[in-house]
Amino acid sequence: MSAELLLALKNIEKSFTGVHALKGVDFDLHRGEIHALVGENGAGKSTLVKALTGIVEKDSGEIIYLGRMFKPRSPRHALEMGIGIIHQELNMMDHLTVAQNIFIGRESLRSGGLLLDERQQNRRTSELLEQLNMNIDPTETLGKLTVGKQQMVEIAKAVSHNLRILILDEPTAALTDAEISELFAIMRDLARQGVGMIYISHRMDEIGRIADRVTVLRDGAYVGTRDAREVSKSEIISMMVGRVIYEKPKTESNVAADAPVVLKVDRLNAGRLVKDVSFELRQGEILGFAGLMGAGRTETARAIFGADEVQSGSIAIRGRPVRNATPADAVAHGIGYLSEDRKRFGLALNLSVKENAVLASYERFQKRLFIHARKVEKATEEYVQKLSIRTPSLDQILRNLSGGNQQKVVIAKWLIRNSEILIFDEPTRGIDVGAKSEIYSLMNELAHSGKSIIMISSELPEVLRMSDRIIVMCEGRVTGELDIAEASQEEIMKYATQRQAGVA
Repeated sequence: MSAELLLALKNIEKSFTGVHALKGVDFDLHRGEIHALVGENGAGKSTLVKALTGIVEKDSGEIIYLGRMFKPRSPRHALEMGIGIIHQELNMMDHLTVAQNIFIGRESLRSGGLLLDERQQNRRTSELLEQLNMNIDPTETLGKLTVGKQQMVEIAKAVSHNLRILILDEPTAALTDAEISELFAIMRDLARQGVGMIYISHRMDEIGRIADRVTVLRDGAYVGTRDAREVSKSEIISMMVGRVIYEKPKTESNVAADAPVVLKVDRLNAGRLVKDVSFELRQGEILGFAGLMGAGRTETARAIFGADEVQSGSIAIRGRPVRNATPADAVAHGIGYLSEDRKRFGLALNLSVKENAVLASYERFQKRLFIHARKVEKATEEYVQKLSIRTPSLDQILRNLSGGNQQKVVIAKWLIRNSEILIFDEPTRGIDVGAKSEIYSLMNELAHSGKSIIMISSELPEVLRMSDRIIVMCEGRVTGELDIAEASQEEIMKYATQRQAGVA
């Protein structure tokens, strides 16, 4: 590659207590290049960019930036030097305007620096957004924008610091397809202006669309760098996990036609996005729910679980009507819910693995006013082994585990509770391909053992790979039901865009 070398990381080493996070990693970035950095959770990607942006200090190795040795003292120092990072979880202030967020700490002032010059600041913001082809009002309150627009504001903020390098960490995790296309257009514009970008993502299909080169890390070590146009998805995955992972769609249902119905939902209505929803779930079945953003899939799951109020309709478990007025009612009826946002609704990140694992079952381990610690340890240890949860100990604080292992702890929580019906909402969002494969195997094992699963997913290949049957929703209604033998991405999308189907 002939373009100017912006950055070279050479033989970077970093260890934390008991963990060798980076083992002699090399990485480089050229002017105007989009360089994807991939690997399983725990591969060292985050640690590498933290070392580059001054969040952590490397133990050894060299960072050469713009031809000189560079030692970042803090993220602010790195940004002042032209290295910006956009985290998966945005770091902005919702109550301030777009302009105030972009220039916070660098406000336009008048009257000798005593008063804020809002007009000048809005004008500077408008010019910046226009330069980046971002159609955003500088005076709009940030919290009123979509996640995609908020992300663009954070990119604009980074660019306003005379940006040379932009790091994007899982930038598309919460974006719609249209927002992803808009983000990629902005990234290409920045590349044409000479900005080099480090792009971290678990989505292999996106890497082929946007990246020039791909560097793979595994277990903290450098595996290799490939031209993105010349390497296949399966090759990248094999480099990441050290083995071949097969992603073939399911071609026939594993559920007998006479399997008993464990959950029947009839003409359920809840809020704006659950309208006369009806379906059945059979024992041992994985029932996929597909649809576009805003179709009402998560809202349906929340209504069944008692997290949202039901206006009308009925829910029956094994033929017996139940009323889940609260999540506690649903749990008592044998339903476990793995939320799409596990960090907010599924886990207590500052508690240990074992404390999280028994969150839904404390009454089983109570002895008068005390918790039977040995029984808690025994139950947790059983499922840590069964689910292959990688943790140094049962006392490990959960936020220190990878996304895939956090997801397994949520599953352990509901299995310890002995839930018969499991709702998996976006079960593999934000986790890597190796962990995805493990979650898929686990879900199949659970279904084979007689558990019944509702799986909500925005990834159509995932829906086709895992489901025995597929319910498709659009604008709050069920618009189609497909046996896996007749399902395809095209057929699902036909029903996912079939507005008002079933309306008299």
